[in-house]
Amino acid sequence: MLNASVNPTTLFEKLWSDHKVASLPDGGLILIDRILLHERTGGIALQSLAEDGRAIAAPAQVFATMDHVVDTLPGRTDRTIMPTGTDFIRATRSQAQAAGITLFDIGDPRQGIVHVISPEQGIVLPGVTLVCPDSHTCTQGALGALAWGIGSTEAEHALATRTLRVLKPKTMRVTISGALGAGVTAKDLALHMLSRFGSAGGKGHIVEYAGDTVRALDVEARMTLCNMATEFSAFSAIIAPDEKIFAYLQGRARAPAGAAWEEALCYWRTLHSDEGAQFDAELLVDASEVAPTISWGTSPQDAVPVNGRVPADAPIRVLTYMGLKPGQALAGLPIDAAFIGSCTNSRLSDLRRAAAILDGRRVKAGVRAICVPGSSAVKAAAEREGLDRVFRNAGFEWRESGCSMCFFAGGESFGAHERVVTSTNRNFESRQGPETRSHLASPETVAASAIAGCITDPRTVAPANLSSVEV
Repeated sequence: MLNASVNPTTLFEKLWSDHKVASLPDGGLILIDRILLHERTGGIALQSLAEDGRAIAAPAQVFATMDHVVDTLPGRTDRTIMPTGTDFIRATRSQAQAAGITLFDIGDPRQGIVHVISPEQGIVLPGVTLVCPDSHTCTQGALGALAWGIGSTEAEHALATRTLRVLKPKTMRVTISGALGAGVTAKDLALHMLSRFGSAGGKGHIVEYAGDTVRALDVEARMTLCNMATEFSAFSAIIAPDEKIFAYLQGRARAPAGAAWEEALCYWRTLHSDEGAQFDAELLVDASEVAPTISWGTSPQDAVPVNGRVPADAPIRVLTYMGLKPGQALAGLPIDAAFIGSCTNSRLSDLRRAAAILDGRRVKAGVRAICVPGSSAVKAAAEREGLDRVFRNAGFEWRESGCSMCFFAGGESFGAHERVVTSTNRNFESRQGPETRSHLASPETVAASAIAGCITDPRTVAPANLSSVEV
């Protein structure tokens, strides 16, 4: 449905209006186009719904995957390191089959992290509403969708009714201008914003990323930027779809085709904020000021340039946990482990950039290095390009796809007080293991640090000239 508003309108307002079934105090009843589930909560929601005698309203628009608690070790089965993980996996499989929804199971070439496989399969499309019981559902706003994370109870309601009661968020536009420097990525940009505006900077808002810097980002980099809107406390994030998005989606399994594709394009090209549209808040960011960035504390907002220092006024509790001192330089700090993966930075472009740094080099002795592709399709594509050999030859473990040690709910973890440079999105206390010390960074910084055995500016490591193909 085309929005015919006379007044200049934000992209969010267009999507809200197109999906509002009824007005409610402080919000509305919103039509939900797609529902994504994973095995950590999906089986429970489906079982609860079945026990209540309620059918799924639109099973063809519901998709489940095995990603959160499934093992990523080669040769994996239903058995997991997590004691109850097998039960979660089998319950989700059983309930998904009974409900008649699409399941990306272990061994399915379409399996992977939910926010990676949805764009891959063309499940998320510009203009749709999409929900998932996962806080990083905002990732998918990069394709021009209204996508947000929900709880298990809300998932049940959406499954049964295709609607959700939603408190209407305020709008915020973050305009990013200028060119990112060499070696600076969307992950660095996200961490820079968190350090500048704080982890509550987007609270109560849906963030629209705009500006020439955003338009210059490729599709996967946009996903990384939107992914960390949840660390910004935003309701969600969104980027107006453009020709890059359309080219990315064309031909994907669940994208429109033929006449339906042309009809979809006509609608998608209306999905932008009109000139003169008013936002509740505006932020400006100069991309030229962004350097490779790394976190030093236990919140994503605790971040500085990789060549920076721990703030002099850093809280004692955080310093004690992280084993740091006020004013201490981060570059050169010895590490115990390096991790590349998660819904933030595990796509093919992420792996290519890390491999370019690793090619012909070796991980420092004593550093455990792990790479977990974001989906089975990413893993297969990387292996066709020979990237897996680059990672293995460098000393990285090469895994099956899944969330893995982004958090250790799957049972596997890093050790107490181990210092890890990680491409994930959260560095909370014990996030990657009991008392593990996590430093958030780009895949390039992770790779460079793994080679050096200490936190390292990736710009000091010349990348190899790896061949690659367009995705």
